Amino acid sequence: MRTIVQISDLHFGTILEPTIEPLVETIRRIQPDLVVTSGDLTQRARRVQYADARAFLDRLPDPQLVIPGNHDVPAYNLYRRFAQPLERYKKFITHNLDPAFIDDEIAVLTMNTARAMVIKGGRVSHKQVEDVVAAFHRLDQGQARIVVTHHPFDLPPGLTGVDIVARADMAMPRFAQAGVEMFLAGHLHLVYFGSTSRYNIPGFAAPIVQAGTATSTRARGEPNSFNVIRVSQADIEVEVMRWEDSRHAFVSHETRRFPRAGGPSPATPRRPGELSQGR
Repeated sequence: MRTIVQISDLHFGTILEPTIEPLVETIRRIQPDLVVTSGDLTQRARRVQYADARAFLDRLPDPQLVIPGNHDVPAYNLYRRFAQPLERYKKFITHNLDPAFIDDEIAVLTMNTARAMVIKGGRVSHKQVEDVVAAFHRLDQGQARIVVTHHPFDLPPGLTGVDIVARADMAMPRFAQAGVEMFLAGHLHLVYFGSTSRYNIPGFAAPIVQAGTATSTRARGEPNSFNVIRVSQADIEVEVMRWEDSRHAFVSHETRRFPRAGGPSPATPRRPGELSQGR
């Protein structure tokens, strides 16, 4: 069993301050095997915002995977945006823009989708896709295969003003061949459970899991939240931890269970506190 905490869209510079301490305390209490931060650490890629984000990450358990989002590229300083789009990210966070974590149970690979040429959108490159696919093909211990991006591969029905990550149609058949079992993303500030079935690839219906914003005031009508992913040999569970202001805490809101290869494809939702099968 492996436990992954996914936080996303921190947006230091527009922080809902009461969430910070409970978030750190809750993640420490969970004692995850891996913490994933799926982009948008800052609101405007400013030095002080990066410094605050770095101080926050330093309080979380290791190991960690962190990737940038579109807000981590300067918006108004055109020189920095096009000549040094992620210079401050590399200085304060990490030089590795596509980090990976692989052990004998999970393989979590990331792809940086933030680009200087677009304001909100993102894309993957052919090289990124081939590198991820090659890494998955090298696995030999049956590890759960998970891909993390900032920009999503699926969208909630009816959501306007955003789009899926560019070149998704190129990438998804390759991911299907590599046996990817789950996709994690952020960007939308909404919790959403989608599926690769939108790509109409026979036999490929991997879950696409969107995290809400963990700490920002820039919510889309949802409370702040983060995800806890528990990976076993039988299934992958995703528990949504939602901020409840009245309790000044993150509490379990919803859990879904996704059977791994060989099991039925639909997700099975359950109520907080309800025991799942196979655990």
